[in-house]
Amino acid sequence: MPSVTLSGRAFLRLSGKDAETFLQSLITTNLPDLPAGEIRPGALLTPQGKILFDFLIRRDGDEAFLIETTDDQRDSLLKRLTMYKLRAAVDLAIIEGDAVTIAWDAPEADAARDARFAKAGLAVSRRPGAGSSDDPALYDALRIGAGIPEAGRDYALSDAFPHDIILDLTGGLSFRKGCYVGQEVVSRMQHRGTARRRPVIVRGDAALPATGTELLAGGKPIGTLGSVSGALGLAIVRIDRAADAINSGTPITADGAPVTVELAPWTGLAFPQDASEVPAQ
Repeated sequence: MPSVTLSGRAFLRLSGKDAETFLQSLITTNLPDLPAGEIRPGALLTPQGKILFDFLIRRDGDEAFLIETTDDQRDSLLKRLTMYKLRAAVDLAIIEGDAVTIAWDAPEADAARDARFAKAGLAVSRRPGAGSSDDPALYDALRIGAGIPEAGRDYALSDAFPHDIILDLTGGLSFRKGCYVGQEVVSRMQHRGTARRRPVIVRGDAALPATGTELLAGGKPIGTLGSVSGALGLAIVRIDRAADAINSGTPITADGAPVTVELAPWTGLAFPQDASEVPAQ
């Protein structure tokens, strides 16, 4: 059973009788159908619908939720949630700890199931705290192979819509819940089918170049390389431009080397046959 410890993580706990309704009106995740023992992705958006903060959220006993985020987001996220709190009966607290343990193939019994990987047909669990000596690069390879992006390495906060990182497909974005910050924009993108950027799995014949390298088709950028694991990587690309290149046989390159791009099969997504199938946002 592979099991790795990731550092640089941080935790917030929200508790109280209003905790669920408070969060439900703010974040993208639909909380009433979140079962105990499952962890889902989520985001707090700008009014323009872009991701201001991202995190993973799980229930933590009665009337409480545990949010896992990155250490560089924690304090600002706590400040933003506190700003929205007003008179809600909610207690917000920092939970000490800077690491999580992630296991797969035979997930740990006391850990929460990661819904992102479940959607991809993989059994992955995570729990706060260190507890493994396996190489963290194993997790990177698993995540990249599943086509699941993460902030900081695959996209910049305040520069991506939820659809750009397939939050609509990994259990972190609801179109049936009530209003939340940025909801109008993402709902319009969903109903009009205007999502033009999606994560792709990038494959090279040799080790891929560094994170941040542009992917080019016919000399024009279609996206930027994010996480890399040997000859495998992730990139968030303009699917209309990638489709044009694929349909016309134009090579896609990274630092001059040819690569292929594919949408993760489990998503059910496909490159448009014609760029006109993807309306402008």
